[in-house]
Amino acid sequence: MARLDLDDLPPKIAALLSGLPEGEELVLVQHGAVVARLTAAASPPAAEPAPELPPEQRMAEVFEDFRAAVEDEF
Repeated sequence: MARLDLDDLPPKIAALLSGLPEGEELVLVQHGAVVARLTAAASPPAAEPAPELPPEQRMAEVFEDFRAAVEDEF
């Protein structure tokens, strides 16, 4: 699949592409001929953030990771 980063485009074109409502069609034309048709899709729902661990449990994980790294190194 081809990928186009909106940050690499001029601001006016990026705004046009990102502002298309769901289902809206964009026609790409070159020298008067239709090159492609793009249909805007809905953005995927945002992923739910992972629940925060209590500080004690998070600290235990950090120390365990550190201990494992030290053992792997030596």
